[in-house]
Amino acid sequence: MQEFDDEFDVKLGRIGNKKARRANSYLRRVRQEVAKAGIASRRTSPFTGERIGRGHAQGAALAGRGRSKGGRRVVIKARVVRIKAGDAGAVRAHLRYVQRDGVTREGEPGELYDAASDQADGKAFAERSEGDRHQFRFIVAPEDSAELTDLKPFIRDLMRQMEQDLGTRLDWVAADHFNTGHPHTHVVLRGKEEGGNDLVIARDYIAHGLRARAADLVTRELGPETEIETARKLQQEVAAERLTRLDRAILRDSWEGTFQLSVQPTKDPVWHSARMGRLRTLERMGLAEEVSHGHWRIDAELETKLRRMGERVDIIKTMHRELAAGGVARSASSYAIFDPERSGQRLVGRVVGEGFSDELRERRYVVIDGLDGRTHYAEIGALGPNEELLVRNTIVELRSQTAEPRAIDRTIAKIAAAHHGIYSAPLHREFDPQASSEYVRSHVRRLEAMRREGMVSRLADGSWNVDKDYLGRALRYEVLRRSRNPVRVAVLSWQRLEDLPEALGATWLDRKLTGMEPDGLASIGFGAEVETALRIRRQWLIGQGLAREEEGQVRYARNMLRTLKTRELARTAADISARTGLEHLDVKTGDSLTGVCRRMLTLNSGRFALIERSHEFVLVPWRPVLERARGQLVTGQVGGEGISWSVGLKRSFGR
Repeated sequence: MQEFDDEFDVKLGRIGNKKARRANSYLRRVRQEVAKAGIASRRTSPFTGERIGRGHAQGAALAGRGRSKGGRRVVIKARVVRIKAGDAGAVRAHLRYVQRDGVTREGEPGELYDAASDQADGKAFAERSEGDRHQFRFIVAPEDSAELTDLKPFIRDLMRQMEQDLGTRLDWVAADHFNTGHPHTHVVLRGKEEGGNDLVIARDYIAHGLRARAADLVTRELGPETEIETARKLQQEVAAERLTRLDRAILRDSWEGTFQLSVQPTKDPVWHSARMGRLRTLERMGLAEEVSHGHWRIDAELETKLRRMGERVDIIKTMHRELAAGGVARSASSYAIFDPERSGQRLVGRVVGEGFSDELRERRYVVIDGLDGRTHYAEIGALGPNEELLVRNTIVELRSQTAEPRAIDRTIAKIAAAHHGIYSAPLHREFDPQASSEYVRSHVRRLEAMRREGMVSRLADGSWNVDKDYLGRALRYEVLRRSRNPVRVAVLSWQRLEDLPEALGATWLDRKLTGMEPDGLASIGFGAEVETALRIRRQWLIGQGLAREEEGQVRYARNMLRTLKTRELARTAADISARTGLEHLDVKTGDSLTGVCRRMLTLNSGRFALIERSHEFVLVPWRPVLERARGQLVTGQVGGEGISWSVGLKRSFGR
């Protein structure tokens, strides 16, 4: 009889022979055989970091406890956000988001609260957070939150329990949201302990401990879940067009794509009946097949397809809710989803709703009533630190972002290639003596943005080290930007369509009439409304002497848009002068201006900044850089391509 060698037989060495024990370690031999088979092991070290931080003991104990019978469920989403040194813009933006309009039961803006007050000071919290290295953000959503008359006592009890578990006082604010079908709470927690050190929370506590504590509190408040409630909730999941806990149980108990369900229930008849009903539902969806009595074949992409199906259902519900809130009547058959993956996609329409598809990461969606007569849902990406939410009835343009190096990148690469991989502003001016200062600075800003993502480096003398693979790095940077913001949003009109036909100023309707925005108009929906507004606008322009009818066609005056813009600015400046006593100054190319950036004005011709100095003021086109400079001294150099701004430099208005 042939004898076979079993490579995994344990072979004992001599007692005390440490070298033999190390060489013949059973675990080591298993790893060696796995490596020979070409199976890579992700973990190269037994260290996981799960025990680092406060609350690791409580987290481990609560994680192993499991869900008690009758215990109520709570979903908790957690995110740790790094805060850049000296930049609390992201903190302020998140606090603005959780306090946005329409999140309370009455449709009012959200209100922050903390452990001691129902009206917490968000500005003071943001100022305290400026020196923090990181911040914790939680979304707490009890399954039965609709049965809680007030979420504040529950959240305060949860945070007190968290303080006991972590052994330190916590600095936090929260806001309750009721704008979805499931009430939930946003909690923002500073990343500092009571003593001022960085707050580090164990992974086990964040993943399991906090949820278990929240479930205990809700169960204590509402009482254990009854069998009738359990059966009702399971029955609701049987026909759901999304991934449910029944699906997770089926996937967990399946083997190589097959699942077996006995005819007779072994333990829980309710659970058994629900799973059988779910399998029949999946069969109707084409995601499961009963190959023999009690034996089922499960679709290999069951989870992915159900998640996608659930997202689509959520999108349709969102569109219906936003249209109803805006008083817009549209057929569900006209619903469409904007696909940013399709190159050259462009959509123009009116904003009928905006919100967050992923509240934890602040990824936004917008619902657009399009010129094509359809209602579109679009994922537009993350909210920037100084970016504001779009206002309902604003008219916008959506374009899919392309991921490719820009012309500005090719210029940088060309200059660097001629100077041994080095780029700088002086080298750029030497390369192109006609380039304006603002144009050169735009290249430096591009490199600075890529440096923040670790893709280029700046040398001590202010020049930039640009290697041969710069265009490849620029492509990776664009891919990263597109993943964060797949859609570029441009506001075409801050004013409502109803206010534009007889408005003073260069409006979006005027740009359409002069052919600058040649979008087709549908005969239904928003397209029909725009067609009516254009007819009224034509007659208004004729009455103002800016258009005339000739041989059945309307001819528009030369420089009509500039004339309309000049008239609106002149009237606005006169109103400001009459109210403040300040003298209005015009600026032209080559002028330099300095003053305090007072505020932003939203006019029919666009947005403008009011820059004030002593007894004078100017109105200039608004730029995002001025958002951070409100109330501060700014300096601008007027060029042919716009105004180049600096903050804090002192000069006077140039005439």
